[in-house]
Order: sequence, then structure tokens, then C-alpha cells
Amino acid sequence: MTEAELKQHLDAAEKNPRQLAAATSGLPAETLRYKPAPDKWSILEILGHLADVEIVFGHRIRQMLAEEKSAIAPMDQNAWAANLGYMETPAPEMIALFGVNRHHNLRILRRVKSSDLNKSAYHPELKREVHLSEIVEKLDSHTQNHLRQIETVKNKLK
Repeated sequence: MTEAELKQHLDAAEKNPRQLAAATSGLPAETLRYKPAPDKWSILEILGHLADVEIVFGHRIRQMLAEEKSAIAPMDQNAWAANLGYMETPAPEMIALFGVNRHHNLRILRRVKSSDLNKSAYHPELKREVHLSEIVEKLDSHTQNHLRQIETVKNKLK
């Protein structure tokens, strides 16, 4: 990844909190809580997931930049969604949490050099090293995936 590509990824990721706020602004409680299927997430659960994953990404970024030979803790996203109160947390609070953590993650990532992008940590679920460049690429793409998921849920209720 070049420095220009790094900047492009970070600039795209910086827009995500506003995109999430726009996608969910003014939605009634029943829309935010609607589950399209028993095994599918509601919009509130998606927002909770994004808020928590941003914390996880932040920890992984810090591990990769500051430590050598670290290991990533796996995350059971469905268990987190089921047990961490996503359905009871107001959407604006989760978006704000996501935004604050994204801001701080980007502040750290805007300091890195191209050579830092090769730093890594071992991911036991993937059974391989994960590089910082992968996290950088995933910041925006992961959020975009869930923005599409939010639009799908909203369209089912039209």
C-alpha cells in the first residue's frame, strides 16, 4: 500500500460516522429494532456491532504498532450482539461511540509510514499473521458492508 492509498483509505474511513448518522437519522424505534429474520441483526445491533468493532480495531492497531509478536483476541460477534445490550442502547449513543473511537484510530493511523503497514499480529481464528494494512483497508469496507445491510433492513419495511 502506498502513502497515497493509505491516505485514500483513511479519508474514506473518516466519512463513515457521518454516513451512519445519515443512514439512521429519524428512524422510528420499530425500524431500529426490526429483525429481518431470527438470525439477522436489527439496525440497533448493527450499530452496536460497529461501535464495538471500532474498539476492537483500535486495540489491534495499537498492538500491531506498539508490540512485537502479539496475538489478536478472537471476537464472537453474535455473542457480543446477544449479550452486550445493543437493543437497549440509543442509536445516537452508539454512533457517537463509533465516531469518537474512529477519530482516535484515524489520528494514530495518520502518523504511520508505509513501512508500518507491514507490522502484524497473529490471528488465531485465521491461523495467520494479519497486517496493519489489512485493518486499514477494512475500516471503510467493513462499515460500507453494514451500511448496505442497514439499507436492506430499511427497504424491507417500505
